[in-house]
Amino acid sequence: MTAQVDYLAVLFTATSGASGEFLGSDEKELVQLVWQLVDVKNKKLGRLHELLIKPDLSDLTEEKEEEDVVEEGAEEENGSGADCVTTAASLEEALNQFHLQLTNDVNSAGAGTSVCLCTDGQLHIRQVIHPEAASKNILVPDCFYSFFDLRKEFKKNFPMSDLKALNAYNMSESLSIPVDVPPMLDPSATPDPSATLPAEIAVQQVQTMASIVLALLSEPTCLIFSNSDRVSEKFESGTCSKMEKVCDNMVIRARGLPWQSSDQDIARFFRGLNIAKGGVALCLNAQGRRNGEALVRFVSEEHRDLALQRHKHHMGNRYIEVYKATGEDFLKIAGGTSNEAAMFLSREDQIIVRMRGLPFTATHEQVLSFFSPEDGLKETCPVSGGKDGILFVHYPDGRPTGDAFVLFACEEHAQCALRKHKEILGRRYIELFKSTAAEVQQVLNRYSSAPLIPVAPAPLVSVLPAMSLLPPPGGLRDCLRLRGLPYAATIEDILTFLGEFAHDIRPHGVHMVLNQQGRPSGDCFIQMASAERALQASQRLHKHVMSGLRGANSRYVEVFPCSAEEMGLVLMGGSLSHTHTHTHIRSRSGTGLSPPPCLSPPSYSFTPAPHVLPTEAAAALYPPIGQVLLAPRPLPPGHAYYPNTAQLYMNYTAYYPSPPGSPTTVGFFPSPPSLSSQGGLVRMPGLTYNSNGVKDLINAVQGYQYAPEDGLLHTHGPMHAHDPTRTLLMQPKEWVCI
Repeated sequence: MTAQVDYLAVLFTATSGASGEFLGSDEKELVQLVWQLVDVKNKKLGRLHELLIKPDLSDLTEEKEEEDVVEEGAEEENGSGADCVTTAASLEEALNQFHLQLTNDVNSAGAGTSVCLCTDGQLHIRQVIHPEAASKNILVPDCFYSFFDLRKEFKKNFPMSDLKALNAYNMSESLSIPVDVPPMLDPSATPDPSATLPAEIAVQQVQTMASIVLALLSEPTCLIFSNSDRVSEKFESGTCSKMEKVCDNMVIRARGLPWQSSDQDIARFFRGLNIAKGGVALCLNAQGRRNGEALVRFVSEEHRDLALQRHKHHMGNRYIEVYKATGEDFLKIAGGTSNEAAMFLSREDQIIVRMRGLPFTATHEQVLSFFSPEDGLKETCPVSGGKDGILFVHYPDGRPTGDAFVLFACEEHAQCALRKHKEILGRRYIELFKSTAAEVQQVLNRYSSAPLIPVAPAPLVSVLPAMSLLPPPGGLRDCLRLRGLPYAATIEDILTFLGEFAHDIRPHGVHMVLNQQGRPSGDCFIQMASAERALQASQRLHKHVMSGLRGANSRYVEVFPCSAEEMGLVLMGGSLSHTHTHTHIRSRSGTGLSPPPCLSPPSYSFTPAPHVLPTEAAAALYPPIGQVLLAPRPLPPGHAYYPNTAQLYMNYTAYYPSPPGSPTTVGFFPSPPSLSSQGGLVRMPGLTYNSNGVKDLINAVQGYQYAPEDGLLHTHGPMHAHDPTRTLLMQPKEWVCI
């Protein structure tokens, strides 16, 4: 609205809760509407109206109801001084009455037809009327979507004034308008956020505001009321580029959202505030599922500040936490660079539905047939644009992820599609969710740029000559590994499963391993009193089913004997099987390195691991890399699963009955003790006939020291002196483990 309006409707609202600068912050219901019509051209005032709304007492206690009745009776006895007082039973009825009476007053005045509301600040429209109407699904009349902020209009003529400190009384003081300031509205007094405004104060407020409007319209100011504030009627979805600049003062983070909420639901929660186009970004967790958080971008800092006042307001039965966020946070979630996504999201007014759990071989035709079956037995919901309305999500190498996004032309078709939730496509049931443009960008960014779960980079040991880091076979196997436990199994179930062998468990010797999400992994380690009892337990209990957990989904439990070193290897991120136990040729880089689970809480101290390689030997063997072996390099902060300190155990375990005894090594395993003798012979049969000589042999025995003068000796066969019998004799000095 740019032209001068014919009438201004000066409006003031009051709720059953806080007033002043805290109006609307407590979600209390609207109980009073007071307004007066101002003829802008003729500079005349109309009748003063007061509309009382009976609050909804269905959820209040009897005591509260009695208090409200007493207060209402006192208001009727005292009177407020309004020319016309009416009542309404609900907010919807009150808004309709207001619109009808305002229209009648404008028509009876006969000086024009255009009218706009005028309020003292933004709270009455943005924080009271629109939020309550949205929570009750009430259609708001058109007159409440545009209004003039009297404080902003006053600042146009008095630029030096502080907008946040302005109110009706100091504005009237600046314009030399005599007015009596109520004690509860005195700027010098400390405001009470829980104080309820009396009815007569609201009428006095409107009278003061009307006088200010007339003073601004008159000389010498002659203010023209134009360019009113607008309230967005509908949230507009859109895309956001990672190159776009987003101001830090315009973004908030909402937490505690229902998992099924969409961007429209979030926009409804912030109804009355203007959200930027495509300014709602739902956050996803590491598994690509919604985590109950969203980032919302507003059009200005003023609207962001108003959104922060809705901290712990309710969406349904859940309260929503609202915090400040940065523009960088928003771009990480909503920003995208995919041209395919930009083309897919370029269509306006489309409803997006996300499909999850698709077969990897699913095609466009199968998706179209899923939503519009040809047999006619099920309801159809046509996809907008046919094949162009389907976007499959792929990994960087082109493999399908099982996710897809589908466009529908209207809300009716989208709701019809959502009713197919968990129906079968091929041999899999399909999950359907209402989605957003920001979620499309976020899913594509996650799958196309980096793995969903951050993993540590390949260890530097992999650049060294390949050798085994597994513990040597033949160690004391006084531990048990239980694999394939039911996820519902507890420590008590494990003790019952072990039966008589539970008495042989060392103190603090039961370790249930959890995964990165804190859920049971199905593995458990038990430290036994002796290797003999561990072997007997594994032979008797291997592949038995836990009693008390039998059923259709019951599984047998595998029981293996293992050593403390093997247990430590698995807990440090490696994998251990029968092949690994007896085959000593696999390096740690090939054990499926993953973010390590842990054995013990970090508050318990362990004996520090001894250096596995003397400093002089490391410098001689690998000058630049040996230092890395002596002091493992801290990972950069971006890797969340490995701390920068030497303590690699994190609290991912449940222990019984108190902190367990843990391996004393961290990351690397100590070498076996040196040979008692200073020398000895090692026979290596089975050498290849086409061996390249001593160089290959030295590589094969990397990690041993031998006497250079007589360390290698080839033996020859009796028939051909020039043909080796593929046997090597070597005199080792000591074992060196890297």
